[in-house]
Amino acid sequence: MTIQEKANKIAAILHELYPSPPIPLQHSDAFTLLVAVVLSAQCTDVRVNLVTPALFARARTPQTMAEVPVEHIRDLIRPCGLSPQKAKAIAGLSQILVREHAGAVPADFAALERLPGVGHKTASVVMAQAFGVPAFAVDTHIHRLAQRWGLSSGKNVETTERDCKALFAESTWNLLHLQIIYFGREHCPALRHAASHCLICAWAAS
Repeated sequence: MTIQEKANKIAAILHELYPSPPIPLQHSDAFTLLVAVVLSAQCTDVRVNLVTPALFARARTPQTMAEVPVEHIRDLIRPCGLSPQKAKAIAGLSQILVREHAGAVPADFAALERLPGVGHKTASVVMAQAFGVPAFAVDTHIHRLAQRWGLSSGKNVETTERDCKALFAESTWNLLHLQIIYFGREHCPALRHAASHCLICAWAAS
């Protein structure tokens, strides 16, 4: 089986398992998604979803968030970890959105990646899920499984993103990003994984 044939089979299995996977981070628009993704760094989506209701009750637009003292943001997001850095990033990006983008989240990779606390993965999630632009955001699950399944060398996330984009049709990237994440969480953990009983690893693991 070639790598392309393997990728095609994996995509078919994932689509059967997760035909319409929901976005794990609760949000109502591009801004609340952006903030939630920033908060998700080194934190579970479950915990982020427990924290964001109180944060968004206080401020759910760039205009209102830009007026909230950083210390108040930090207190609200403390359970997510790295709260000093994340609070500073959320306050900073909100101020930039108001000052430079008329209070709107830009649908532009370069503009997003210039915001505090926003790297390529975060920008990719926002572009894909908020604006429907094809992107392949590589998180820890995708990086791990692409290597485990022999789809990429796992050298770094940039390599994994490039390899996955080459193997899967662009029209499927946004869906596959979510499908692989759910599969990794529910069927293919990093530790104590019985590969022989896994729907994909049983035949695809390298």
